[in-house]
Amino acid sequence: MKKRIALFGTSADPPTIGHQKILEELSKIYYLTISYVSNNPNKKHQEDISTRSYLLRTLIEDLDNPKIVFDQRVSSLWAVESIKNCKRNYDFNNLDFVIGSDLVKDIFCWKNFDKIIEEVSFFIIIREGYPLESRTLTMLKTYKVKFKISTMKIPKISSSKFRSNTDFSYLPISLIDIVKKKNLYMST
Repeated sequence: MKKRIALFGTSADPPTIGHQKILEELSKIYYLTISYVSNNPNKKHQEDISTRSYLLRTLIEDLDNPKIVFDQRVSSLWAVESIKNCKRNYDFNNLDFVIGSDLVKDIFCWKNFDKIIEEVSFFIIIREGYPLESRTLTMLKTYKVKFKISTMKIPKISSSKFRSNTDFSYLPISLIDIVKKKNLYMST
């Protein structure tokens, strides 16, 4: 089997222990996992991209795993551009684009969807409360989207849950002091 790279873009607003678990699990499966922070055009972000990038980079550095790389250079508003940037920077064509099951139904509306499905396979992580509906699976097959469904178990934690109740147990230990000291995600 050819060595494959996982490309894991995330809003990381903020990175949670769920993100940490995903990165750790991807490193067991892939030759290399490249992660970055993006601005999702369909979301309103609480912190700016430089703050979120700093937090994700800190998390990845704390993991100290040579198979997990933080590379903000691949980031773009558009998945198709992030994929191009990754392939250009790493000269690697065996790429799986990591996506949560909550976003799968949206990919059909993504900019240059037809080009994306030529360039990558999708690695779908099932998020609790967001099952893959049979209609979505049928659409993936109809459009001949290459995909794999992950069996990894991810904690039922999200950045939005953290933002709504500021429960620091949702954050990786390496980020708690940073978030507190910089007064990030505090209610105003």
